[in-house]
This record gives sequence, structure tokens and C-alpha cells, in this order.
Amino acid sequence: MNASLLRNRMSSAGTFLKEYIEYLLVKGIFAFLRKLSPECSSNLGGWVGRFLGPKLPVSKIAHQNLQLVMPELSEHKRNKIIRGMWDNLGRNIGEFPHLSKLKENTPMGPGWEVVGAQYLTEQEKHGGAVIFVSGHLGNWEMLPMGVARYGVPFSSFYRAANNKHVNKLILDLRAEAMGCSIPMFPKGAKGARQALKHLIQGGRLGVLSDQKMNDGIEVPFFGKPAMTSSAVASLALRLECPVIPGYVERLGPARLRIIVEPPIKYSLNRNNNESITILTGIINNKIESWIRKKPEIWLWIHKRWPKN
Repeated sequence: MNASLLRNRMSSAGTFLKEYIEYLLVKGIFAFLRKLSPECSSNLGGWVGRFLGPKLPVSKIAHQNLQLVMPELSEHKRNKIIRGMWDNLGRNIGEFPHLSKLKENTPMGPGWEVVGAQYLTEQEKHGGAVIFVSGHLGNWEMLPMGVARYGVPFSSFYRAANNKHVNKLILDLRAEAMGCSIPMFPKGAKGARQALKHLIQGGRLGVLSDQKMNDGIEVPFFGKPAMTSSAVASLALRLECPVIPGYVERLGPARLRIIVEPPIKYSLNRNNNESITILTGIINNKIESWIRKKPEIWLWIHKRWPKN
């Protein structure tokens, strides 16, 4: 065996060992969290998030974003929002293994409720392709599960974890929470083609539209130019399907509210770039209005604007 082949095999073995250890660590954390009550798990995640998050270098991006789009805020208020953001993110992680256990309309304690459920039941009766659009607010992982309970489970795009074993663990937990098996599409050109085919066949698609998309279109977001994915608008105009906006509001530890809004009204012009820009702008305005209500539940660490 030559030296080069030996090095390659040793490198592959080292990568496998590293990934497997990482998988065991993540699996162990989720197993530990599942032994806790949903509230305790959420509170633990929130504490870790508040303690560690603000110290991480990525918090600088959150500060820059807030200074750019909410310059009126004091430094104290910015710090409070960022601390709340990390609290929410930590709680999301703590709640993730418990999503399948949470019950709807519990009077107190952990659970979830839906405002605007009539738009889901109407879509379930109507059938056909539909696009649900949301953003990284509250515990966004709750949205697919809650919507599925009303007979309209949707597929979505996902960014695969670098570790394939961890990725499978996450997908399995999501499928468990959904209570059914649905196709998931990887981000990228291949996933986009699969999603289009899925919609043409009458499927449902959920899209988180609040991240920067370098190959998107420039549309205002918080009054600042922001590269935004035009996928939702392009698909909706092409297929003439409803676009239903909604997001998840955090009410407390493992207590969530899914807010579903009426389908967005838009004019049909399949080949008009201006129509795509207008509809994308409407979606950005929706997401901005949700964030302004409770800025601490949005993920401000996205590099959303050109300056970062």
C-alpha cells in the first residue's frame, strides 16, 4: 500500500470517527432533554442560550442588523433584544425533542394554539397546490406540525447538516412531530425542481423567506435593499396557487401560538418580473410586521443586508 492511499484511508477513518462521536453527542443531548418535561427542557435551553449566545462572535451581526434597520434603539434595548433572541433559540433546541408531545389548546402549561385555523380548514377542503410562507420567528419548527394537524401537511426545503448521521436524527424527529411522512427538498437547483414538480402535482410547500439569497432579487426589507428569494412569488404566479402567510409566536416555555393569516391577494401575470417583485415585497412586508411586534423572537444573526 503506497503512502498516499494510506493517508487517505487514515483521513477517512478519522472523519468517520469524528462524525460518529458528534452524532453520539447530539443523540445523547436529545435523549437527556426528552427525559425532562417540555417546560424544563425549554427553560434549560433558554438559560444556556442567554448565557452563551451574547458572548459568541456571531452576535456582532445581530448588533449590526439592529443598528442598521432600527437605529432609534438604545444600546440597552439592542442588548435586550439579542439576549431574548438567544433565549428563544435555546428554547427552540430544548423544545425540539418534545414537539410531538405538545397538545393543542391546553388551558395552561406547555402546548400550542392556532389563530386563523379557518384558513387551514378552507384549504384542506379546497385541496390543490398551496405555498405556506413564514420566517425564523418563535419556534418555527412548530409550524409544519401544527398545520399538519389541520389536514394540510406541507413539504419544505432544508439545509442538510454536514454530519449525515445528525441530519438523519433531525429529520426523524421532524417526521415524528409531523405524524406523517412527507417529502423534503434540499436547498439548491435540484431541490427547486423537485418542489416545482411537487406543486404541479397538487402538493403543498412551506418556505422560510427571511434569509438572504445572493441569487435572488433586491427588494426592500425594513426599508433597506435586501437580496430576497423570488421562489415563492415565481411559483405562485406560475401555478396560480394560494400563498398563505403565518408564523409562530412564543407565549412561554414550550407554549406557542401559530398565527395563520388570510391568503395573500395578488394579481396574476405569469411572465411579469414586476409582479414577482411586487409579491416578494408583500411577503417581506408581512415578515417585517411580525418581527416589529416582537423583535426578540426573530433570528437577527442572519446576514440579511448588503452591509453584512
